[in-house]
Amino acid sequence: MADLRSARAAAGYAPPRPDPSLPPVRINLHSDTQTRPTPAMKAAMMAAEVGDEQAGLDPTVWALCDRMAELLGKEAAVFLPSGTMCNVVATLVHCRPGDEILAHESAHILTSEHGAHAALGGFGILPLKGPRGQFDETALKAALRGRSRYAPPQTLLCVEQTANLGGGTIWPEARLDAVLSIAKEAGLATHMDGARLMNAVVATGIPAAEMARHCDSVWLDFTKGLGAPLGAVLAGSRAFIDEAWRWKQRLGGAMRQAGVCAAACLFALDHHVERLADDHANAAALARGLAQIEGVAVEPPETNLVFFDPSGAGMAGEDLCAALRRQGILMSVLAGRVRACTHLDVTAGMIEETLAAIRGILGR
Repeated sequence: MADLRSARAAAGYAPPRPDPSLPPVRINLHSDTQTRPTPAMKAAMMAAEVGDEQAGLDPTVWALCDRMAELLGKEAAVFLPSGTMCNVVATLVHCRPGDEILAHESAHILTSEHGAHAALGGFGILPLKGPRGQFDETALKAALRGRSRYAPPQTLLCVEQTANLGGGTIWPEARLDAVLSIAKEAGLATHMDGARLMNAVVATGIPAAEMARHCDSVWLDFTKGLGAPLGAVLAGSRAFIDEAWRWKQRLGGAMRQAGVCAAACLFALDHHVERLADDHANAAALARGLAQIEGVAVEPPETNLVFFDPSGAGMAGEDLCAALRRQGILMSVLAGRVRACTHLDVTAGMIEETLAAIRGILGR
């Protein structure tokens, strides 16, 4: 046991400190989670009316939750620190130990939440296959099985809008409605990981409530393209949110004078939604420029995520990212591909500068 503890301690779970030998980051395409609150957002936060959120005394949190419940077409909502916590709380409400969740094999709950659903709830996740982060009706029907004392009960279907590792793809409305309806008919609850839901709304013009109308629960993250420093809102029926509060308490999520943070989210709803179209335009410009570089394979972006592979140009993605970082440009490698993420801190000029840097590096 001591050896196991030592191995875990050396595993590197904690993030490293910034490398002082590297230049400051000038262009941050690593993730839209790294957006910084604007001066106007900070002013709104400082002016927020606050109270004890755990006791239901924070008027700004109530204003945010009421607005989000209406936006998402649900009866009620709860303010949580993060999107991951929204997923964890939702699955803990919907499922019981031994249950099985169905989700795409690249879904965030399966790839990026450190096994929280198994560790905290005792749930298994059955991965479904499909291109670009989405599965279809055939794949779902093949995965469904009848009730049996030999197999775990299938109780929840999760969809991710947009699909992150799928390339920021948007579920077509007909396919989304079809898989959610099939799940409902089979007796499953339905949950939408809506981390970048507003990107899908802006790109398609389909309201968030319409996208989530067949979902028992849905959440929106404010720390990505919407630019708030923290926070996400989970919505569902009143009974669901009542249970969500129970798990919020168990997980230590009460936030006291949380109106300071809720004010940032309200500001984002007022000022940072429509401008997501700028992020999509910058992503499209980056993809067009990358596609013109010989040997670079680019996945056409649908929103603000650009995935590409430079190996055909003679350089591995990790090496390209390292070379860019030495020039103050930050990207990441996910699922074997380079990911560039546009957001409100990235301008059209920065896209051109990034393309010039990539051309220079690959040209050498």
